[in-house]
This record gives sequence, C-alpha cells and structure tokens, in this order.
Amino acid sequence: MLKSLVAIFLAAILTENYILNKFLGICPFLGVSKKLNTATGMSLAVTVVMVLATAVTWPIYTYLLVPTGLAYLQTIVFILIIAALVQLLEITLRKYMPPLYNSLGVYLPLITTNCAVLGVTMLVLEKGAADPTFGYVESLVNAFGAGIGFLVAMVLFAGIRERLELCDIPKTLRGLPITLIAASLVAVSFLGFNGLVEGMLG
Repeated sequence: MLKSLVAIFLAAILTENYILNKFLGICPFLGVSKKLNTATGMSLAVTVVMVLATAVTWPIYTYLLVPTGLAYLQTIVFILIIAALVQLLEITLRKYMPPLYNSLGVYLPLITTNCAVLGVTMLVLEKGAADPTFGYVESLVNAFGAGIGFLVAMVLFAGIRERLELCDIPKTLRGLPITLIAASLVAVSFLGFNGLVEGMLG
C-alpha cells in the first residue's frame, strides 16, 4: 500500500508532471516564473487548491453526481468548487500575506481557470475508472504530488529565467523565444525519469 502511494506521488512529480508532461497550467508557468519567490508562492497556492479541490470533488462526484445520474455536470460543478476555493485562498492571502498577494496580482484569480487544477480533479476520476484500487486516498496523494510537481517545474524554470537575464542572448531570441526554448529543454530533461516508477513497482 505504502509503496503504491509513493509510486503515485513520484509519478505525479516526475513522469506525469502536469506542466512538463501533460502541458497543463502553461499560463502561470510562463507568466509567474520570472522571479523565484513569486513562482514559489504561486505554486504553493496551486498545490493547496489542487489538494482541497480533489478532497471535495471526488466524494461529490462519487456519492452525489454518479448515483443521481448527473455525472455529465462534473465540469461545471468542479469549476464552481475550484472558484470558491480560490476565492477563499485569495481572501486568506490578502489578510495574512499582503506582499505575496500583491506580487501574484492577476495570476491568483487565474488559478480558477488554471487547467492544471481542473485536470487533476478530472484525471484522478479517469484513473479510478481504469483501476478500481485507485480510491480517495490515492487521489489525494496524486493531487499533492501534482502540486509538488507544479512547484518543482516552476522553481526550476524561475531559476533558469533569472540566469537567462544575465546572459548575452542574441537579439532575435530575446523575450518569448528564449523562454519557450528553455521551457522545452526543461520538459525534455524530465523524460529521463521515465521508467523510474515502473522500476519501483517491478
């Protein structure tokens, strides 16, 4: 059981990273990764929302929407739940962490439409449908791992972008081109983790 949970956690961070492997949540990845502290704050906020959203949406889907034949409403219901959680997080940050709230700016409300958060809540249901042993605890571990994976990708990329600002980059590659090239190289580097989880389970 523990080995399986560790495998799910590591897979969500490394081999199934929602940014670098599934390409979800690219907007904050490119928009908020200019500074390390902002990238870290945004990632922690997204991680909290991912775990809370999964904790709330999984039982609602399993015990309310499916038995009543309303499973087709899952996207609308999940977005409403995520929006409520983001609003709660925004109020909390505004009250207790004003500097972080101000530095995140417009990107904090955008967590509501962050496809990585919605993707986590929906993909755990797909995994549960494909594998009956993938239940509530596994879904929460997967969501937490996805959040940590988001954090790892954001922090790595923020560090790279801070270094790029000190480099002498050709004029034609400055700005968005070199940012996209760096992002693609980071994504390719994570391919080296393929087989890690399979080896743990093997």
